[in-house]
Amino acid sequence: MKVLMITGDRRFGPGYPRYDLQKSVVDDLAVVYLGRSAPWQKIPAERFDVVTAQDPFWRGLFAWRAARRIGARLNIQVHTSVLNPLGKFVLRRADSVRVVSERIKKQVEAAGVRAPITVLPVYVDISKFRNIVRQPFDVAQGKPHNQKTMLWIGRFETEKDPLLALGVLEAVRQEGVDTRLVMLGKGSLEKSLHARVRGLPVEFPGWQDPVPYLAVADVVLSTSKHESYGASTIEALAAGVPVVSPDVGVAREAGAVVAARQDLAHAVAEVLRNSGKGELKIQPLNEQEWAAQWKKSL
Repeated sequence: MKVLMITGDRRFGPGYPRYDLQKSVVDDLAVVYLGRSAPWQKIPAERFDVVTAQDPFWRGLFAWRAARRIGARLNIQVHTSVLNPLGKFVLRRADSVRVVSERIKKQVEAAGVRAPITVLPVYVDISKFRNIVRQPFDVAQGKPHNQKTMLWIGRFETEKDPLLALGVLEAVRQEGVDTRLVMLGKGSLEKSLHARVRGLPVEFPGWQDPVPYLAVADVVLSTSKHESYGASTIEALAAGVPVVSPDVGVAREAGAVVAARQDLAHAVAEVLRNSGKGELKIQPLNEQEWAAQWKKSL
């Protein structure tokens, strides 16, 4: 099988783990990058069996045109629960669809899509998270772990709503739980976050390996307005750290404590008081299983 991938990820190519994994199960995997600096590209003249796009929007539209021109099947991947008219137009013309959660599958079906839909989450290697040993000593900070730790992981962008995490911290402390907040990430809202701290115990290590932080975290907080999947939720639960999250992505089915956005602080406080342990309720596929299912989804 020869596959043409339409992507917005410049890294996607030989040597990139996900590319190498997908390439291992097909005869050829060619890549066309479509991004802001290259919003439209020449459609390759080679013969492909499948053209697949990593979203159903303008990359999906390009993939649809390419598939029609070269006589290939059209596969559309959906990582978002937000479908605009263009997304619905493209999906209704697909020969197969891959979604990353059951929630998104239902939304795609509700949009009138009749093509076969495969639920295949983002590949997450949880092996290193399963082996995390809880630490009484904070390796990342170099001091004893003598304060409850709330961990937030993600991009400092509007859809992740990192400012809400500061409000949650403030409310949890007002409930009498001595808690600090560690925020792993970077993004356009970083200055706003620093300005909003106002003496709260918040640390901004930037993008770091989450493993040493999960080793001392008492809870992981998600404040996302929407999620396609939620890899950090999977990783935290695999490490045995409880997660409190709005009902987004796979939070509910994975085993997170799900709460309305206005109730997140109370849910976090309850988790911290009870010193509970997180449990991953779904079993991610291993590399070979995931690659085989990806090929089948085409």
